[in-house]
Amino acid sequence: MNKRIQVFSAFLALAIAVLACSFFPFESDATPPSSPDQVGTAIALTLQALTPEADAGETTPEPSAQPSASPAGLLAHTFYYLGTDNVGLTQVFRIERDGITQRQLTSEPVNVNDYGVSPADGSIAYVTNNQLLFANADGFGRRVLVDGGPLDENNPFLSMINSPVFSPDGQTLAYGYKGLNLYNVSTNASNLVIENQIEDSSGDFQFPKELYWPERYSPDGSKLLITLGYYEGASAAIYDPASNSLVRLTGAEGALICCDEMEWSADGSSVYSASSAMGMFSSGLWRVDASTGAVTTLFASNFDSASFLYADEPYLAPDGQLYYFFLETTSEFNMRTPLQLVRSAPDGVTGRTALLPTTFELMNEALWSPDASFVVVAFAPNEDDYQGGRAEIVYLDGRPNVVLTPFAQQMKWGP
Repeated sequence: MNKRIQVFSAFLALAIAVLACSFFPFESDATPPSSPDQVGTAIALTLQALTPEADAGETTPEPSAQPSASPAGLLAHTFYYLGTDNVGLTQVFRIERDGITQRQLTSEPVNVNDYGVSPADGSIAYVTNNQLLFANADGFGRRVLVDGGPLDENNPFLSMINSPVFSPDGQTLAYGYKGLNLYNVSTNASNLVIENQIEDSSGDFQFPKELYWPERYSPDGSKLLITLGYYEGASAAIYDPASNSLVRLTGAEGALICCDEMEWSADGSSVYSASSAMGMFSSGLWRVDASTGAVTTLFASNFDSASFLYADEPYLAPDGQLYYFFLETTSEFNMRTPLQLVRSAPDGVTGRTALLPTTFELMNEALWSPDASFVVVAFAPNEDDYQGGRAEIVYLDGRPNVVLTPFAQQMKWGP
């Protein structure tokens, strides 16, 4: 899952939720932003500049040098990410299935903040300069779909474009702009299906009552996971395009279930959410019933007994097993939790087994292969950098890591 730091200067409370939940872009001509896993550190880390380095710190196991030749089909799908071009701007890149051939797909004069990839044909939708643009899989055919215009500094959420997400068949593009929008790729028609709710205000600042932006479609495309943003925090809901209705979560007390911390199961029946930091919310692992919105706590930290359980990047694979990063300890971590790769039954507890002896202390984000045979991890160059990092294939059978690129963030699979 890709995690992106983005700034919301109008108000602090929503910024905390938004920064952890990948909502508002940080526009800069410097190096690109991305987001941490830890809610409690988001504000402090917002303004850190990214400086990709060849030395990625103390990651284990040590990665292999990128091979001069790679076997055909190293990757089952093309690999997309945000990287920096030769002038330091954030652009969309793609690595082909051979794991070596790299292409820069965008060449914008300012940073690309966010993007989505069509699983059908590899075309991309991306956000830059508060515009939503579309390009073919080869980067050509660039055109503007939506122009949000200049942002109101007092109320940036009123006109900010974010979070483009393609449906699995590539026919619908969901995005956030004054609410939740669905764009029909065939007809070029866009429909605002849920409008942001803004409380009236006599001053310059308008308080958001409830905001809506997409996260990811279910594997069959019948449902859309969305984030609900509030002045005091954030949550999640499941949107049904067929009925234009929301299934809201119930029973999520103490858990941060929102934003890009959520992941669909392979069969689309449930959503998993994990937290690897203590602070405003408890760390642990939760499962959401996609039909009812009912939240089940699989495990969570307990302050009273000093039992701390941390989890991150869960993925319920086609083999029916749950893969995730995990730590059980008596120590409280708010940053850089030293997690291990584990596998368990879907309940997150039964048969839990460590798959590798190493720990992942510098992981900023991870992207599971569809069959869970490996996971691509973005390792930070140092413990203070929470913005992307060196992208390495980590094999679950213990083979040496393979470096895909020195820097990546917002990693996604293409077709």
